[in-house]
Amino acid sequence: MAGNAEHAVDFAAGMLVAPTALADWLIIAPSILTIMGGASILMVRERAKLHGYMACTYLTLLVIIDLLLLRRVSLEGPITMTMGRWLPPFGISLTVDAFGALMATIAAIVALAVCVYSLVDITVAGRRFGFYPFLMLLMTGVTGSFLTGDIFNMYVWFEVMLISSFGLLILGGERIQIDGAMKYAILNLMATTLFLIATGFLYGAIGSLNMADIAVTLRKMPKGEAPMATIAALYFLAFAMKAAAFPVNFWLPASYHTPKIVVSAIFAGLLTKVGVYALIRTMVLLMPESRAMLSDIIAWVAALTMLLGALGALAQNDVRRLFGYLVIGGIGSVLVGVAVGTENAITGAILYAVNSILVMTALYLALGILMRMNGGKYNLAELGGGYKASSWLSILFLVLTFAACGLPPFSGFWPKFMLVEASLKENYGWLAMAVLVSGFITTVAMGRVWAHAFWRGGPIGTEDGKEAAPLYQLAGSVRARVFAPVSVLVLLITAIGVFPLPVVSIAQSGATTLINPDRYVEAVFGAARAQQEMRAKEHGSTEPGGDHGEQAEPAAHKEGTH
Repeated sequence: MAGNAEHAVDFAAGMLVAPTALADWLIIAPSILTIMGGASILMVRERAKLHGYMACTYLTLLVIIDLLLLRRVSLEGPITMTMGRWLPPFGISLTVDAFGALMATIAAIVALAVCVYSLVDITVAGRRFGFYPFLMLLMTGVTGSFLTGDIFNMYVWFEVMLISSFGLLILGGERIQIDGAMKYAILNLMATTLFLIATGFLYGAIGSLNMADIAVTLRKMPKGEAPMATIAALYFLAFAMKAAAFPVNFWLPASYHTPKIVVSAIFAGLLTKVGVYALIRTMVLLMPESRAMLSDIIAWVAALTMLLGALGALAQNDVRRLFGYLVIGGIGSVLVGVAVGTENAITGAILYAVNSILVMTALYLALGILMRMNGGKYNLAELGGGYKASSWLSILFLVLTFAACGLPPFSGFWPKFMLVEASLKENYGWLAMAVLVSGFITTVAMGRVWAHAFWRGGPIGTEDGKEAAPLYQLAGSVRARVFAPVSVLVLLITAIGVFPLPVVSIAQSGATTLINPDRYVEAVFGAARAQQEMRAKEHGSTEPGGDHGEQAEPAAHKEGTH
């Protein structure tokens, strides 16, 4: 574009002029990869047999990219890529810390496991109706939510995730699926609306949507200058709905049992965890004073969510509904960490979210294998003889039972231990007791499932040891594709339980960044600050302390930016 050489535009005043480092493209690569993956599968929609293999290939690459991103964050700390090169907070920043990178990596692993399982579970009709493009789009929204550094951008990724989840939920068009989708859609759309309203209020109060900018501004803002407690309460309600916390949790057990088992698995593993991730990010990183003010309310919500989840699981005979209540109980455990608010408590909450993602996905997939063997039965009265049919499946299921209940030596033990310890240290003894009681009830509920499905010789009404009908034997290729993903997830759950230090270290780094966001803020504004300092040196004393020198600072700190 032509310009006047005597009045050249100084792009350094408003943009990052240094080229983006090649390594920084790792931050946006997961979103680009999943979008391209979904689009390329649509391009060969007439060749349905290729869809599953293409999706597995893309998700394998996603796991590799997320692992590289996690490694870089673990070594260097939080990193940022600002889109369009606009100086933050004006440009949309993608900012990754240990918390976000860990969640993105675990999400990619379970998505790959579900995709491998789906190779034998999704029919040709399901592929042609778009299961795999929807799955890739879902991972776009999930991964984007974990990697964004902009609160409105998080809302956008939530919308992407919800649109794809609606498509997956009704895939097949059965009456029960439509009924479940209606309940799912209404509550989640209400939560999304509250999210948007709260974000509008926050922008009106702060004048920025960049998370690092908001964190700095709110920590310096005088008390009472903005209605932050009200905004925090709106955020908490919105994300509590998405996470299925008490008392807005009834949509989950009414909808998660309706779609195919692979869809239930990915939903149980990821969707509610995106809600608790957003809740932790906003309440701990952005609004710590408001979190402290609401801590008692959050603690009661956590306790009631845990107990309702455990009691609901105990009352169910439909195993799919029972697992839905387990998801709810797990959300309550994560909320314990948010309520207590110390570094150890937040670390425990992050670890429990990781455990819940792995365990709930694997439990649904293991149930899918059992249903393949018994002709599609899922009621406890109709189950039995599972150990005789497959001793390996019974062992896998028992490990998952221990992990879901928080029993050693598996991944669920350490976060439960940390949450109880943190609660006791902060004089939340009753909350620690709620964690233990809900764990005991969950143990009874899951022990009941294992005893009925595997230990008992046959369904109710048959002589013990004699099944009413022979259990199906899985073909070799089918057996490998359904057992492999569950076995890998169980191996990972066991490894985290026996060797917890690497994951605990990453979770602790994420908790530290949330509570003390200095490194997070520096990752966002550091490059801009360095650019402005260099520019000031080049201009000498011509612009000392001018506006350009302040440009690297959060915009909301300057008068007139609202």
